[in-house]
Formats: sequence, C-alpha cells, structure tokens
Amino acid sequence: MTEKITSFTQLRTWQHARKLAVATNKLSEKFPSDEKFGLISQIRRSSVSVAANIAEGFSRNGAKDKIQFYSIALGSATETLSHTYIAFDLGFIQKTDIQYMEEQIMDVHKMINGLIKTAKARAA
Repeated sequence: MTEKITSFTQLRTWQHARKLAVATNKLSEKFPSDEKFGLISQIRRSSVSVAANIAEGFSRNGAKDKIQFYSIALGSATETLSHTYIAFDLGFIQKTDIQYMEEQIMDVHKMINGLIKTAKARAA
C-alpha cells in the first residue's frame, strides 16, 4: 500500500520540476551577459513557474483548481522548451544541451499530465 502524499515536496513531479529549474539556471549561465534581462530572465522564470504551479495546484482543494494550476505548469514547461530552442538557434548552447533539456522537459510534461489525469479521475 502506498502512503498518502501530504506535501507537494513528496510529489515526484515537483521534485523533477525543481531539478529542471536548477538545470535551466545552470544552462542559462552559458548565455551572453547582455541577455540578462532578456532570454536569461525569461527561461529562468518559466522553468521556476513549472515547479511553483505544481506546488500551488497540489494545495488546492477542488479538482478544477488543481487542473488549472497543473495546466499552467504544462504551459510553463513548453515555454521553457521554446526558450531553449531559441537559445540553441542563437548559438548560446550546444546540441547536447538541447537534447538533455528536451528529455527533462518531456519527462516533466508526462508527469504533469499524470497529475491532471488523477485530478480528473478523483473529480468524476
């Protein structure tokens, strides 16, 4: 029998989203300093938003609210991937960096979809 999850920090999805935010911050250190208020700021904010919205969704009582925040987390994950592609196109990162980020973001994306599916099932 599995234990009941009582904190967002116990969610594997949040744990992976947190690692994604850390990886994104480290990756953005490779960007030129003149991007500090541009792409660096955007990619860092979107990646942190993934974990933040998972945490906020977890704390919501109603399935509709949970799904809304988890959906925002999905959007932020997709936004982070878009920023990563642009960073690659601009020559700020290597092909191996983008492959790693794609893998991490797709994993988080799948896990968030699992949270949405669970919330929908509990609401039914």
